[in-house]
Amino acid sequence: MSLERGEGSVSALCERYGISRETGHKWLRRWREGGFEALRDSSRSPLTRPQGTAAAVVEALVAKRRERPHWGPRKLLAVLREEQPEMAWPAASTAGELLKRAGLVAARRRVRRAEPLERPFAEAVTPNDEWAIDFKGWFRTGDGRRCDPLTVSDTASRMLLECRIMVPQTAPVAGACEQLFRSFGLPRRLRMDNGTPFASRGAAGLTRLSVGWAKLGIELARIEPGEPSQNGRHERMHGTLQRETAMTPAASLAAQQGRFDAFRREYNEERPHEGLGQVPPVRLWQPSPRPYPGRIAEPWYPADHQVRRVRTDGTIRWRGGGLFISEALTGEPIGLVELASGDWLARFIDIDLGVVDRRGESFLPFAAARPGRRKRQEQNKETVSHVSGPNCQ
Repeated sequence: MSLERGEGSVSALCERYGISRETGHKWLRRWREGGFEALRDSSRSPLTRPQGTAAAVVEALVAKRRERPHWGPRKLLAVLREEQPEMAWPAASTAGELLKRAGLVAARRRVRRAEPLERPFAEAVTPNDEWAIDFKGWFRTGDGRRCDPLTVSDTASRMLLECRIMVPQTAPVAGACEQLFRSFGLPRRLRMDNGTPFASRGAAGLTRLSVGWAKLGIELARIEPGEPSQNGRHERMHGTLQRETAMTPAASLAAQQGRFDAFRREYNEERPHEGLGQVPPVRLWQPSPRPYPGRIAEPWYPADHQVRRVRTDGTIRWRGGGLFISEALTGEPIGLVELASGDWLARFIDIDLGVVDRRGESFLPFAAARPGRRKRQEQNKETVSHVSGPNCQ
């Protein structure tokens, strides 16, 4: 039966092949307009997209991504909305798809990580409540020189205060920090890891560097060994610094420092930060109201403390003999207060150093925590758990 030869009707053919007359007329119309080729399955996508993203928006988004190849959709949109508020910018998810179509997004494997239970930065509410200091992992520049970047950032505002190549030793780090303190004032707290030159295995983990900070009235906050997540914001900044400046190291230290300087300017003044409401750190940062002192005062202790000055070999005079405390405290006065047990608690300013036994023969230091030593650390804490203030008897 063929309609072309006048055999039968459309209704009869549709009934024979089990399709509706509407479908039959549709296929017949397509065949008459385009022949057998027109009967192939065609895309159901609409020919026009009245709700689609305007070409000008796509062009601006792609151009900004090429200008800032390391920025994601949210950061790009935050800047574009500020630069061109009259444009109808898409959602971040749509912007991501547009960048992917333009070949500007490389697929990467997602790694699921457990949500940390601790929130170590909750107390850093305003600028200068806390600064984080660390050495980013070292690498070699193109000429074979070792590159150790010291980084300092403000926890609350994410302001990257310093990114400077230097030897990880006390003198250069102390000089760099003094320059920051004089320029921006003093933070209330410094967060650091347990590596050199920030910490040691001596009493309370003190070093000459951290002793100097404590004398300025800066609280020393150390993360637990093997727990970089406790300094998470600073570590994330390190990841960004690595991707944008050191995936292929510069030819020399001077050239690498130039990259760090350019990164710090962009990071502070241009790069939006999601945790800050998509604004750059410079919008929130302000210098500390605590100026660097003209004279650093010597530590003071209450009248019930026995005061001893640490000698050049790290010992103090105690009950007719010498008792080793810490070489990091050479030249500094420490206070000792008697506990109810008859032992003596040794302190430097408000930092508990350890316990001198009642016979005055040995000193048990409170060492910085190390992997596998947490049980001992808890035992040390229990030793002075009853100490509530300056008058501890």
